[in-house]
Order: sequence, then C-alpha cells, then structure tokens
Amino acid sequence: MPLLGTIGAASARGFGRGVGKKILSVDYLVIAGGSTGGKRHGGGGGAGGYRTSFPGGTQIEIESGQTVTVGAGGVHPGSRPTGGAAQGTSSSIDSIIDTTRGGVGIGYDAPTSSYPNYFNGGSGGGAGHGGPQGTGGTGNAGGYSPPEGNNGGSTGAPNLHGGGGGGSSGAGSTSGGSGGPGGSSTSSSITGTPVAKAGGGGGAGFFGAGSGSGGGGGATDGVTNTSNSGSATANSGSGSGGTGGAGPPESEGNPGNGGSGFVVIRVPSAQDPGTLSIAPGTNTISDDGGDKVCVFTVSGSLSF
Repeated sequence: MPLLGTIGAASARGFGRGVGKKILSVDYLVIAGGSTGGKRHGGGGGAGGYRTSFPGGTQIEIESGQTVTVGAGGVHPGSRPTGGAAQGTSSSIDSIIDTTRGGVGIGYDAPTSSYPNYFNGGSGGGAGHGGPQGTGGTGNAGGYSPPEGNNGGSTGAPNLHGGGGGGSSGAGSTSGGSGGPGGSSTSSSITGTPVAKAGGGGGAGFFGAGSGSGGGGGATDGVTNTSNSGSATANSGSGSGGTGGAGPPESEGNPGNGGSGFVVIRVPSAQDPGTLSIAPGTNTISDDGGDKVCVFTVSGSLSF
C-alpha cells in the first residue's frame, strides 16, 4: 500500500510540548468521516481523509490525555440540492494530526457555484447529472504530502450518470454508459489484522442504466430508479452511493449515510509505559506482538 501522510515526530516538541510530562512516540492511523452520495442521478460520496505512519513512516509524539476526535459520517437530508449535513466531519489526534471530511456526491441541480466546498474533501465527491456539476470534487483538501485522498469522478452531457466518489487509494471513475465506480479503499494492518477502509461510493445510473460499484472498505454502490442506496459501514470513513430517480422529487431514492471515522494509536513495545488507559469504554486496547493497539471508534482520550 502507498505510504500516506506523516508528520515528523520532532515537530511535536517544537512549541514547548512535553515539559515535565511523559511523551510516547507512536504510530497512527486517522480517517475522517465519509460523505453521502448525491440525490437524483448523483455521484458517489467521497471517502474521508486517510493519513497514517504505519508501517515505516514517521511516528508522532503524544502526551497523556490528549483528545482524539472520531468524525461522524455524513447524513443526507433527503432533499436536493445537498450539502451541509451530508458531509462527514474530520478526525484528529489533538492538534498533531488532522484529516478532512469526505466530499459530498453531487446531485441534480446542486449549486456548485454557491457551495463548492461541499464537494471537495479528503477525497472528492463524484459529479452528477446537470450542467455545472460535470466535474467531480477535488481530493486532498488539506494539502497534505503525501495526499490524504483523491478526486471524485466526472460526468458531462450527453452522459447523465454519476461519477464515482474518490477513495483513499484511487480517484473515482468518470461515468461512461453507466454510473462510475468509486475510488479504491486502502488496507492497513496497524491493528494486527488487514482491514480495508476509506473507499468512494459508486455513482448512480440514469433511468435504469447500470450503476457504479463502491470502492471497497465499506463503501456502497450507486443505485438507479427510485431505490435508496445503502449506508457505508460505520468506522470505515467510506462514502455512500449516489441515487437515481424516475420522475419528480418524490420518486427519487435517498442516499445512505457516509461511514464514520476511525483512529488507531499503536504504541511500540519499547514505548509501553505499562499504565495505558483509554476512554470511553467503547474504545479498546489490545496487544499485537508486544505493541499496544489503541482503537478509537468514538471520540475520547488515551492516558498513561
């Protein structure tokens, strides 16, 4: 897998951090919340930004009790145009590592000139049916190097299908004779078991045409006609698929939710203070080859 965004460990002490406090050098995986697909021949939702140091990247330094934020997945309001609640939210480890929420898939008549930032994100949302919405959203909105995600797929007249949402390991596909597939997810073994996350949602097909598949990692497929698209898997950071339509707005399907974010802090055995505790209790600490794997499925903190 490609090595994704890292921040040099030395920078963690650059502003007076760690004076008189215990500091641990750790590996991390931080994934923002994914966004929803677009409504009515819409593009797929973009994956949340994906940044990691594992394996072989630059570790970060953390202090006891620092805040870990797990971003929410986007929730489509059921109307068009989309924006606002349809986008996920960012995940972070205090002020050390941040990520960008996924871009919303573009639906019919979505006013991109008014809401351009809705469609850009960690990975961009896929384009949908209608004039100025022909280009998918831009990925890596945080400007990180290496990038946190990829662009959404495009569409354009006379092609009226939705483009795929961008994924952490690949751009969403431009739609051809059907909705475009979502960009591919990324597999990580930071928890000890390979798990794929942060895939782009599939684009919807126009009036019975085929729809694009999700990009893996819990992303969902686009759909056609009046079906609702499924919600992306919780804690995957993936996007949901775009929906089609067969008449006026009341005959349109609704996109499912984007996947919520995910954060892992892996403490090497040589750094283990022996007093790790995680909050709240729905988050977990496990052992993998002597390293402590701290998994956050909701916002919390790690103390030692």
